[in-house]
Amino acid sequence: MRRTVRLRLTALYGGLFLTAGVVLVALIYLLVRYSPFPAPPPAPAPFGGLAVPAPAPPAAQAETLNRLLVNSLIALAVMAGAAMVLGWLMAGRVLRPLGEMTATVRRITADRLDRRLAASGPDDELKGLADTFDELLDRLEAAFTAQRRFVANASHELRTPLTLQRAMAEVALADPEADAAALRGVLERVVASGQHQERLIEALLVLARSQQGLARREPLDLAVIAARALDEHPGISLASGLSPAPASGDPALIERLVTNLLDNAVRYNVPGGRVEVETATRAGRSVLRIANSGPVIAPGQVHLLMQPFQRLESGKKASGDGLGLGLSIVAAIVEAHHGTIDARPLPGGGLDVTVTLEQA
Repeated sequence: MRRTVRLRLTALYGGLFLTAGVVLVALIYLLVRYSPFPAPPPAPAPFGGLAVPAPAPPAAQAETLNRLLVNSLIALAVMAGAAMVLGWLMAGRVLRPLGEMTATVRRITADRLDRRLAASGPDDELKGLADTFDELLDRLEAAFTAQRRFVANASHELRTPLTLQRAMAEVALADPEADAAALRGVLERVVASGQHQERLIEALLVLARSQQGLARREPLDLAVIAARALDEHPGISLASGLSPAPASGDPALIERLVTNLLDNAVRYNVPGGRVEVETATRAGRSVLRIANSGPVIAPGQVHLLMQPFQRLESGKKASGDGLGLGLSIVAAIVEAHHGTIDARPLPGGGLDVTVTLEQA
């Protein structure tokens, strides 16, 4: 027989009642057995004679105590059975919402995450459990939706260069008059497309690694990493103020974070624009700030920039030189380091991104 919660609760109710009943019967028996009782009054004396003493009651008293004990045990057995039946009914009534929740959960699958328990009734522990589970389902549904969208976008981004490479090769092979120069030009375009795929796959691997969390932490300085990244952009007008900003984390991931922010600030800029880089320590935390001039961004579109394969141009998927993964990788790295990221559009155009990390 399956030992369900209902069965265990019933046994618990019955066991507690039986224990309390045994203690009560024993207590009553002992009180009656050892408590002093007044002796019965003497029988009235016959008319004109002497008083006759009453007979000693020990035998009658013992018989009365035995009868009391037997009757009490019989009543206790009957009430214990009634307690078991009532306990079974009450346990079923109490656990009925839990059974309904179980049935609803069994109907929830990866393709039907829109179902919710939506428990009603008093605000008790069971309703709190159902509400917590509904919040978990909300997060799971959002995660599954983001995963499906990511897989679809990644498949599209990987398939497009492959289709282009195949088309270029087929066109070159179909031309019987193609000379060495034409074939060389096709191969150069195929190599360029392959390099784009390599960059995309590398970015996807970095994104996956960032989302797995940190395997190790090392002391680092955001100012030193930012200075190294600035050396890779000698032709850009930069306004930098690098103060020591010690932090703790994965140096390779932090370097990728700074590089992605700086590359985005340079790529999505206007001719003759500016890029501002700042590192500092504020309120006991290390801060990296990178701002740039560029196209005007609507405040409602800023959150789209943190999603994979999104660009500044009205949230469309990445195309051209960019991969559309830069800021999503940055957001994943910040989350892995338990930091915060704040992206604000500037009134004259451009973006101001501030990353805050825990100090070493």
